[in-house]
Amino acid sequence: MDLDMLVECHKAMGDKTRLRILSLLKTQELCGCELVEILKMTQPSVSQHLRKLKTAKLVKERREGQWVFYSIDGSVYPFIESTFQALPDLSGEIQWLRDNGLMVTCRA
Repeated sequence: MDLDMLVECHKAMGDKTRLRILSLLKTQELCGCELVEILKMTQPSVSQHLRKLKTAKLVKERREGQWVFYSIDGSVYPFIESTFQALPDLSGEIQWLRDNGLMVTCRA
């Protein structure tokens, strides 16, 4: 394992917002617009956090037209699965999106 990648991983996880994003993504794949709604942050702010998580290889993206969907990428670090399991369950926030009709705003 590359030492620089380990540093990036730990730096990325050293932020409360990024840990919250990881907690949300451990429940299910989410679109960037859904993360904006849940986090109550601007799209550029959320994108910056996601960029840091992607650089650290903790998150991967999937494009569908103009929309970008994010999910956890636990394949790089052998220790990461136990870290993801230790994150709090934020599935209630995703349920809030569903209940308010905001879950599928970006899907065709």
